[in-house]
Amino acid sequence: MHKATDAQATENATKRYKRSDNVIPDFEHLFDDDVPSPHKKRKKKSTGILYYKRLLSKNAGGVFLSLFMFILKNLPVWIIPIITSQIIDLASGGFGENTVRSLIIYSAILVVVLVQNIPTHVIYSRISDRMLRRTGAGMRGTVIRKLQHLSITYHKEIETGKLQSKFLKDIESVDALNTNLLKVLLPNIIVACVSIGISIYNSRLVTLFFLVIIPANVLLTQLFSRKMRKHNHLYRIENEAVSARFTNMLGMLPVTKAHGLENEEIAACDTNIRELTRTALAVDRTNSYFGSALWVVTNLLNCACLIFCAVFALKGLISPGDIVLYQSMFTSINGAVQTIVNVLPTFSTGFEAISSLSEIMLSKDVEDSVGKKKLTSVEGNVRFDHVCYAYPNGTSNVVDDVTLDVKKGECIAVVGASGSGKSTLMNLIIGFLRPTKGTLTIDGNDITQLSLPDYRHFISVVPQNSILFSGTIRENIVYGMDKVDEATVERAAEMANLNEFVKDLPQGLDTFVGEQGGKLSGGQKQRVTIARALIRDPRILILDEATSALDNISEYQVQKAISKLIKGRTTFIVAHRLSTIRDADRIVVMEAGKCVEIGTYDALMAKKGKFYALKCLNDMNYKIAEQSLDGDTEAPAPAEENAPSAPADGNANAAPADDSAPPAPADADADADAAPTEENAPTAEKAEAPHMGSETTSEEETPDPDGTSEEKKPA
Repeated sequence: MHKATDAQATENATKRYKRSDNVIPDFEHLFDDDVPSPHKKRKKKSTGILYYKRLLSKNAGGVFLSLFMFILKNLPVWIIPIITSQIIDLASGGFGENTVRSLIIYSAILVVVLVQNIPTHVIYSRISDRMLRRTGAGMRGTVIRKLQHLSITYHKEIETGKLQSKFLKDIESVDALNTNLLKVLLPNIIVACVSIGISIYNSRLVTLFFLVIIPANVLLTQLFSRKMRKHNHLYRIENEAVSARFTNMLGMLPVTKAHGLENEEIAACDTNIRELTRTALAVDRTNSYFGSALWVVTNLLNCACLIFCAVFALKGLISPGDIVLYQSMFTSINGAVQTIVNVLPTFSTGFEAISSLSEIMLSKDVEDSVGKKKLTSVEGNVRFDHVCYAYPNGTSNVVDDVTLDVKKGECIAVVGASGSGKSTLMNLIIGFLRPTKGTLTIDGNDITQLSLPDYRHFISVVPQNSILFSGTIRENIVYGMDKVDEATVERAAEMANLNEFVKDLPQGLDTFVGEQGGKLSGGQKQRVTIARALIRDPRILILDEATSALDNISEYQVQKAISKLIKGRTTFIVAHRLSTIRDADRIVVMEAGKCVEIGTYDALMAKKGKFYALKCLNDMNYKIAEQSLDGDTEAPAPAEENAPSAPADGNANAAPADDSAPPAPADADADADAAPTEENAPTAEKAEAPHMGSETTSEEETPDPDGTSEEKKPA
């Protein structure tokens, strides 16, 4: 016990020691919306300034230390003009007994002041750069953490391109704001203040003239600032729109090319680009007017200063050396003020960027697991108790008063027409959505009171569209898992039937799959996702139409993998191909969000209710599709020619009967199971798969397009 405590203390000490270098700060609490009144409408600029002040306060110590080192390193800027003016006065006064001594002292001071700039500048850069890098890393880490904690509903409502723009461009603007503040604005304020102080010490009258430039430049800035903020805001909005359009264009590229819509897509993108260009030119035009006016005003004031000092010197009010001193101080003040007003447009952009990021950070649509129960194990008992769900802006329930008690290890199939609430039901189990009414419990625990990240360690989801990232097959299988041994990976790959194609790849499991798994077929990608689910050994498994987008042979391979995956686990299967769910323990039929039927396959078929109607329609559509593919819609005769692997026992004669009346799905499916003979029976490998009905075929078995399996029984 003491050893563990000592080890923990050592680890904490190491973390404290390395904090400044390795620890990424979390700034999420800085965006707590507790200061702005919810009843008052705040401007985006003031909101951005508010959150930036909070961010700045986190680094107050580093900022002050950095500015102190800046003063030390910048001493030559102020001391050299003073010494120069003294040397000029010495030279103009003639050679005296103290002249050489004074020159030696001034020279020594100059050498010391110049040489010390090297170490002080290095220390200043190290302090400021480390602080800027950590702040930038903290902002990126904070946004990433927030995006991970936001709900799926939030991510569905906001375009990916806009999120990318906020993460890349807005954080880059915040980085520029930090840099300009720490290395431009504050240093130049110090330069201006010290230069004014030196001028006041030597001549208050001359200093009064110097102070004229400050209101002149500030007034000029105020004239342009409102217009600059407006144009920067419009530019940011248009830039996000272009990013969103570009992301959509890339996602739709296969569809665009397949339909020959390249010109239409180019035209749509050109519209966004033209609008972005227009707003960008407005920003550039405003900045160019501002920069030009500022330059003219600055140089006019510079000339006025030189003439003013020359007149004072001619009247004997100041010495010739003071002309150099005051001209240097004026140039220093003028340059500092000019730099300050030039950098202000970037501050407007930076504050706008912080306001943009706050749109993410202030979102309340998060999965909050603080203080929730953390599950250490899950058995797989799932109970819906009068559960309802309605979307935030919806007017009706998409899941309406569903009651269902699922025991551990039970396989539940959920069927229904599109929009009946099947996927919403699955999202409730995963925790993506929360019931708006009723209770959903996992092993007796209310899901709203569970820590969802911990609960999800015990579930796996195989979606309809396989989600892979650019990496190897192995990396996609073990995604998010540390230290997985080779035997475990190979066992998961074998159970998912990956070896059927991996053995032919030159690098095996270490083969790169390309972006979004583009180098693999649909069935191969789906089997990789099944292996990913298998390796986690989930207690609750969700198969959301995992085979609906596959061809028959790929579906057969995937179904074999699924049959191994569901053993001993609580399984929920969403399916459109109803023959694939015959082996489910119970089937739940959804209609308009309601659970209208529950029972076994045989019981629901015998009942001849909603499920029976869905099955009839499903079989009819499938047979029509088969007949269309085989060219058999007009006459039954070609069926024998086009289906060489079908049993040659005169089954084509049954086609007219099938065409004239809908088949009896219950009998058809029952006979389809018993129909295969030695000539067309499935192989031993095929027999391991769950019942595939008339929809799952392989090279050994071609579906009978006429549904004549009914004729085999009397034969």
